Amino acid sequence: MIANAVFLTIALLLALGFWLMGELKFFIPYKTVLLHAYGQVILIYVAILFVNLFAGTLALIRKFFLKDTGRKLSHLDKQFRLGEPEVAVPSFGEGLD
Repeated sequence: MIANAVFLTIALLLALGFWLMGELKFFIPYKTVLLHAYGQVILIYVAILFVNLFAGTLALIRKFFLKDTGRKLSHLDKQFRLGEPEVAVPSFGEGLD
């Protein structure tokens, strides 16, 4: 789940970066001056943006993809509380006929 959120966050940041490169073409002559003067500030801003996008995508993934997890696993919880000996696990040879 965390890997999916990181992947989606990186994809969003790359898309934003490519879009900004297209929109800010008039800054090309001043690239070295801007990076020298504001490089650290830009890096801090991108790091904070990454953390915020990661938190947002992780929250969305948890909300939409783990929606009914409690209900789906409630039968296992009931089996453990009732003290049933084991959860049936199919072996490799079953059902291959």
